[in-house]
Amino acid sequence: MELYGYPLKAKFNQPRPPPPKVLPATNVAAGYKNRIPFNPSESFNMPWMPNSYYKAAALNPTLSPLSESFPGLPPTKMIPFISERPSGVFTRHTLDDWHRSNMTNYKESETTRHNAERLRADLTRTIKDVYQQAKRTQGESTKNLGERINDIEYWKSELCIELDAMIRETNSLMDMQKRLERALADTEGPFQVAHKCLLNREKRMGIDLVNDDVEKQLVTEIKIIRSCRERLQQCLDTVNAQIMCNKEARQELEKDLADKQLGHHIDNKCYQLKNTSRGIHFFKGVERIDATVSVPETWARFTDNNIFRSQSARAASAKLRASTESLLMGTADEMWRQFSKVNDAFTSRITEIANAKSKIQTHLAKTRQEIFQLETKIQVIQKTIRDKEVQLKVAQTRLDERSRRPNVELCRDAAQIRLVQEVNEINETLRNLHQCLRASEDMLQMLVRSKGVLEHDLVVKNNSLFIDQERCMGMRKSYPSTVQILGYV
Repeated sequence: MELYGYPLKAKFNQPRPPPPKVLPATNVAAGYKNRIPFNPSESFNMPWMPNSYYKAAALNPTLSPLSESFPGLPPTKMIPFISERPSGVFTRHTLDDWHRSNMTNYKESETTRHNAERLRADLTRTIKDVYQQAKRTQGESTKNLGERINDIEYWKSELCIELDAMIRETNSLMDMQKRLERALADTEGPFQVAHKCLLNREKRMGIDLVNDDVEKQLVTEIKIIRSCRERLQQCLDTVNAQIMCNKEARQELEKDLADKQLGHHIDNKCYQLKNTSRGIHFFKGVERIDATVSVPETWARFTDNNIFRSQSARAASAKLRASTESLLMGTADEMWRQFSKVNDAFTSRITEIANAKSKIQTHLAKTRQEIFQLETKIQVIQKTIRDKEVQLKVAQTRLDERSRRPNVELCRDAAQIRLVQEVNEINETLRNLHQCLRASEDMLQMLVRSKGVLEHDLVVKNNSLFIDQERCMGMRKSYPSTVQILGYV
């Protein structure tokens, strides 16, 4: 290594010094003064190179005035000015300076090497700490991801259990809805039957058009059926609203479960990522972006609220199903009891009408028999009157003939007296017979009138019996059974 600043002739007058056995001194502070901050992206993308290089130590001595002391030496160590030297030879440093310079270089080299060794030890420890810290940090992150996955799996299982329970409850409630609809539809038939029975009984005639127990029971049956229909319709509306509530809770559960499944997939993928995994990249600034919308407490509370809402809806649905079942049983029993009462009233009324019809038929037969006998008697009376008139003609003819006797022959004898008495007797008898004939004819008219009344009443009874027995009871035989009313079929 050449030292610059000496005269050119000194290069040839003095031998070249041997090369130093140690490396030149390096300035550690100068090497780290302009150090660039660590950038992970650049350290992974560029090959490793040292940020500072070794710089060769250079001595740049300068000439100083003879009257001044040599820089770096104490004032007592002034270099003497030797004027006896030849003009071509000039010594700038002493041998002590030379040794001192060497010792200074040695010490500086040792100091630099010691600093370098300490730096290497610090770097080794720092790198080890960095690896340990990175491993510990990554392990904690992986552990937190595993715990998060366990939490998601727990809530997923809870959501699945609740969702299955909600689906079963909703299906049961929908079955109850179908039973309600069938029961409500089945009440239409009995209502129409009771209404038609009332309309048919309006076709009764005469005295049979009465407000009897059958009509009262029919009116009561219509009221009961209408009341049952209203209660069933209200219950059906409540069931429909509860089904909508169950579906909303089910949708919330399904949405939350879908989010949990996607989050579980993402967290599981992150949990399985390693330093040697594929698909890992740099995403600058991603740690400064906070896209979270919840914390663990609110996250768990959200799912817990969904489950609680679903459980509440299920409890209300189960309670509604129980009340609906009770309502179906109650309405069916109530309608069936009233149906039996109406049938019993019809049976009793039909029996009464049949008995009245039988009695009317008996009286009608007796009246007809009496009319026949009375007509026979009238004919006998008429024949008797005709016979008496002939007898009267004979008696009056005798009297008329005897009135033509001459003179003294017109004697009021016993024959004359008897003929007069006979005529009077016959006239009295004829008057009596005519009175009997008129009385008989009047009685015959009354019997005929009674016969007409009985015949009309018999027609009325036959009509009422046909309406109650054939039309009304014929329709009521097709009344739905209890199983149909309850909606099981």
